[in-house]
Amino acid sequence: MTADQWIALIAGIVGGALRVGAPFLFVSLGECLTEKSGRINLGLEGVLVLSAMASFGGAYLTGSPWLGVLIGASAGALLALLHGLLCSIDRVNDVATGIALMLLGMGLAFYLGKPLIQPQAPQIPAIALGDWSSNAAVRAALQVNALVPVGVVLALLMAWGFARTRFGLLVRLAGDSSSAARALGYSVSGIRIAATTAGGFIAGLGGASLTLFYPGSWNEGISSGQGLIAVALVIFARWSPLRCVGAALLFGGAGAIGPALQSVGIGWGYHLFNTVPYVLTLAILYLSCKPGEVAAGSPGELSSAR
Repeated sequence: MTADQWIALIAGIVGGALRVGAPFLFVSLGECLTEKSGRINLGLEGVLVLSAMASFGGAYLTGSPWLGVLIGASAGALLALLHGLLCSIDRVNDVATGIALMLLGMGLAFYLGKPLIQPQAPQIPAIALGDWSSNAAVRAALQVNALVPVGVVLALLMAWGFARTRFGLLVRLAGDSSSAARALGYSVSGIRIAATTAGGFIAGLGGASLTLFYPGSWNEGISSGQGLIAVALVIFARWSPLRCVGAALLFGGAGAIGPALQSVGIGWGYHLFNTVPYVLTLAILYLSCKPGEVAAGSPGELSSAR
């Protein structure tokens, strides 16, 4: 390859990491908040798909991509709220409920989104990071979703909030020891419902990124399992919002390798490179989740049998 092709390839992977990694970032941050409270939400795949459809539909009907983002995030919060309410009932299992709500969210999205497959909705504006280059491929690759800086700021605020704010400390307390939280007079169910709902809202921003930026359309295969991958990503990030940013970029870059190679004329192995995020997920789960061991940083309530 020529020097220009190498530059375009590297820019494509970096730009792809920012584009493809945006949904991973928001869903992992939402799951991080949920799991910090001691609850796991495997329904985030349904949240992601439903919010993607709602964002696209909202932007299409209102003509405003930002209203679409708000509608999508709100739809994600509502589905997550349902998960939180159901899981607060005695003897209701988080994992089983999450799987059921994943199917519900996807079913609702596929049913309500059928009229939205053909239309085009207004898109979230891009931030041009490649204007310094005269290479058109570099400029095109470095068009970044305007929600990405929001995600980075959100990760910083979450890290600060867990360490410095009353609500953050209560979320960590509920996640590490529900009995201690109850002994201090706090409602563990209320904390977890609030954290799960807020996590769904944040994950909903990831759905908006899918349909209102990249790939920028609505179809029934839009998420490709990114909501489920985000659960492994949170484990990899050791339940740290800041590490979630790096993990999301890693997964985004892995997913961008195939398109970046194709953009410089290398077509062989395209579909093989598309499997990299899934292989990476399996590797992370294998290395992080060993029988009889608790992953470092794991909230105490997640490791207890419930």
